[in-house]
Amino acid sequence: MKKNVLIIGAGGVGQVVAHKCAQHNDVLGDIHIASRTFAKCEAIIQSVHEKKSLKTAGKLVAHALDALNVEKTAELIRATNSQIVINVGSAFLNMSILTACIRTGAAYIDTAIHEDPLKICETPPWYGNYEWKRREECAKAGVTAVLGAGFDPGVVNAYAALARDEHFDRIDSIDIIDVNAGDHGRYFATNFDPEINFREFTGQVWSWQKGEWTSNKMFEVRKDWDLPVVGTRTTYMTGHDEIHSLSQNLGVPDIRFWMGFGERYITVFTVLKNLGLLSEQPIRTAEGQEVVPLKVVKAVLPDPSSLAPDYTGKTCIGDLVKGVKDGKPREVFIYNVSDHAEAYGEVGSQAISYTAGVPPVAAALLIAEGTWDVGRMANVEELPPQPFLGLLGRMGLPSRIKDEAGDRPLTFDADGGGVAAKVAVRRAAAG
Repeated sequence: MKKNVLIIGAGGVGQVVAHKCAQHNDVLGDIHIASRTFAKCEAIIQSVHEKKSLKTAGKLVAHALDALNVEKTAELIRATNSQIVINVGSAFLNMSILTACIRTGAAYIDTAIHEDPLKICETPPWYGNYEWKRREECAKAGVTAVLGAGFDPGVVNAYAALARDEHFDRIDSIDIIDVNAGDHGRYFATNFDPEINFREFTGQVWSWQKGEWTSNKMFEVRKDWDLPVVGTRTTYMTGHDEIHSLSQNLGVPDIRFWMGFGERYITVFTVLKNLGLLSEQPIRTAEGQEVVPLKVVKAVLPDPSSLAPDYTGKTCIGDLVKGVKDGKPREVFIYNVSDHAEAYGEVGSQAISYTAGVPPVAAALLIAEGTWDVGRMANVEELPPQPFLGLLGRMGLPSRIKDEAGDRPLTFDADGGGVAAKVAVRRAAAG
């Protein structure tokens, strides 16, 4: 049984993680929040107390930390006796925090693939450039490291694994669809860190088609989907974290990621890109100052966490899976719908942060009680999906399934999924 959680990162997702850890502190124990900006940690703690999120009396403590400093991060892990570290800071921090966890024996959870500040859209499979090179270290140290445990990546990986385990004999294609049908009332803003947001779309779009990597340009491939609750929405094929692991782990020939964009986003993005303002490379001004254009754009845009109070509407994110079951063609859509206003009412964040922040806490709970404490590095699809999805349903992220039998809630046994889950648990433990 692992206890005591260190949350690294104090943005909108960090706020959700803190509230959800507090709601389960009877299991998770002490909660510590660390960020370079101490005041942000204090504000989150105040929010947790205001909303009375703590389930039982317990520690909830703020810390100042530069998580790029491995020694300081390891010192904080030891000082707080944290056995689980949830990394919801910048994707630039992954390798530093993972190293600190390997040194201290703490379990590691993140929600996004590692990024080098000077590189974008790296050679696929991207996980092979950083995280997967540390597999042997994790196994040797007996450290559980769960990669990409947000919603996408994360929950959508679990949806793919569930489809494999329970709904198909053969999967031919997986289309991951992410649509935010909400409105924050601003002329232009990004729903999470602008720097990370723009970096996803300024390079090549990598998809996995016919069993090989395929490259396109951003906004080159468009598709309209008729989705539950949010209706018909326009999406564009983009590159995304989960393709880099699912393509290697599931043996499915076609895996694509589709994200919804409005015309205003596309227009502003195109202008910024054409002006060179989305470049991650440093430049020097006429006054001799060195700046990174992308960081300047980030500085002038609204803080994503500031969007939450006025956000309305819903998100719809899921996997459209096609294949064969019992010799017959089959199509299944497994998805979640979340409401911005409801998320704000519960934890003070919008639904984008909510969908990203609840899953790593579910992962922490599964590690704490042993189901996902596998003592090695794993992407979410390599772990039993049924306990994870069942727990998420009880934590505020219920899933639904739409197939030939209709559209209905996706339910699991009280233990997380019955026989299929137990088989998956044994498989995950065996590696």
